[in-house]
Amino acid sequence: MAAQFQTTPLSDALVILGAAGIVIPAFARFRVSPVIGFILVGVLAGPKGLGSLVGEHPWLGYLTITNPHAIEPFAEFGIILLLFSIGLELSFKRLWGMRRLVFGLGAAELLLSALIVGGALFLLGQSWGGAAGLGLALALSSTALVLPMVGTTGPVGRSAFAMLLFEDLAIVPIIFFLGALAPQASGEGWMALARTIVLGAAVIGAMLVLGRLLLPRLFGQAARTKSPELFLSVSLLVVIVASLASAAVGLSAIVGAIVAGILIAETDYSNEVEVITAPFRGLALGVFLITVGMGLDVRQVAAQWEILLLALVAIVMIKAAVTFGLLRLSGARKAVAAETGLLMASPSETTLIVLTTAMAAGLISAETASFWTVVTALGLTITPLLARIGRDAARRVDVGADLDAPPQDLGEATPRVVVIGFGRVGRLVADMLTNHGRAYIAVDSNIDNVAAARRAGFPILFGDVSRPEMMDRLHLGHATALVLTMDDPVLTVRLTKKVRAWCPGLTIVARARDAGHAAELYRAGATDAVPETLEASLQLSEAVLVELGIAMGPVIASIHEKRAELRKEIMEHGDLEQEPALGRRRLRDALKQG
Repeated sequence: MAAQFQTTPLSDALVILGAAGIVIPAFARFRVSPVIGFILVGVLAGPKGLGSLVGEHPWLGYLTITNPHAIEPFAEFGIILLLFSIGLELSFKRLWGMRRLVFGLGAAELLLSALIVGGALFLLGQSWGGAAGLGLALALSSTALVLPMVGTTGPVGRSAFAMLLFEDLAIVPIIFFLGALAPQASGEGWMALARTIVLGAAVIGAMLVLGRLLLPRLFGQAARTKSPELFLSVSLLVVIVASLASAAVGLSAIVGAIVAGILIAETDYSNEVEVITAPFRGLALGVFLITVGMGLDVRQVAAQWEILLLALVAIVMIKAAVTFGLLRLSGARKAVAAETGLLMASPSETTLIVLTTAMAAGLISAETASFWTVVTALGLTITPLLARIGRDAARRVDVGADLDAPPQDLGEATPRVVVIGFGRVGRLVADMLTNHGRAYIAVDSNIDNVAAARRAGFPILFGDVSRPEMMDRLHLGHATALVLTMDDPVLTVRLTKKVRAWCPGLTIVARARDAGHAAELYRAGATDAVPETLEASLQLSEAVLVELGIAMGPVIASIHEKRAELRKEIMEHGDLEQEPALGRRRLRDALKQG
């Protein structure tokens, strides 16, 4: 009978995909953070939850994670993709401008938090080496959870990102430092650290040079194939190669992921890369959160809940106070300092790595490492709650501030026209908008069009608007109008329908192939649809009338009148006469009016 319920790796996939497809939407329906949902799935389906009952009830094997170690590489991949996406939002110029925040505020936050936490643990009886390891571990904050909540552009996001970036860069030195503190360590630990720093600098330098030379060509070829699969493969190849290169010389894999993201951010492909990798990033990050939940033993939490709660509250209060104080000293508003302080207050996923290193070095016992692992998992679980409390606290301490106003450097939120499609028609529309002083942003999925437009100085993004994520990034709620000029009738109608549902009051002007297509666009919600065939007839009529000596004013007036008549006819009756009779009829009517 037991053989009948023998599990396979597919049962683990069933749990993970079930969590992503069923549990998480259910949590979202009740406005509960997916982070908590994934962690609770890990608690229930992990070896310390229902998995512990598989021996008695073999059928539970289909509902539990039977091989936790097998999914750990996917969890690590989720963190790598997250840091890669963060790199996509940066640029070398912006990173250089943040150097004082990163190495000033970031270093001060990490070291001061570690000093206070470690000092408190030393006074409670922990050895000085163990106190140092625990202080550094618990001072770290969660990049994986914090940045997706606040981004990197607002005041809170910039401050949090600066501190988190320094922490990510400091992981490798921390690990070597703890190894050097080990009772059995020799002076080779410091030599290994110096060797890693030198090799790491060489590898990062090589990536910067090769990336600037090769990535535009590589992504350009992938974009020209118009194959989403190939473009995705190239994107994942770049991040994996960069991560492996940094890991091979002793650096953290996430350092390579950040560098790869920054390099791609300097190209025209960053928006499309971010959109196309988003589903993988979200699912892999969910796997990571499930592994965090698997580390929680409900029985241990129930047996030690008082001391665990006390430890968690102490860590949160210390880190929140340190971050708040440092931000206030640096000139940040109270609202920003309060929200950032609570966001950065819980431990990190990298805390688990440092705890393991400290235990392997003999600085802390296995029992101590297990205790603080549970505290860390609980801290990750309450991070969304801390974020919510932080937002509420920010509003209370700075009521007069416009917290919802977008930062000045967030160009997507600037009111402007969005032009989708930048061929001949799109460029002409852009020229006319420029002539009349109207701001706009263009989007095109043809990389050659984008490259040519960039060289000519047009503000344009490379991206595939058939993906909902790409449309979300255009912030159409802030747009003054949407102009659809693509030569794809089906996509034009589909986008018109979706955008009209999202933004009922937005002006949507669409290019139509013919009168029938224009009628479809009007039914889909277009404000105005311009059929190419009818416009060609009207322009031909105008040219003929002017050449016949009729004054320009009456000609233009009659053309406008005829255009309005045709628009009304299309909206009321749909398709008109088919070509070529249509063009001949419109020309004849125009000549008669002249």
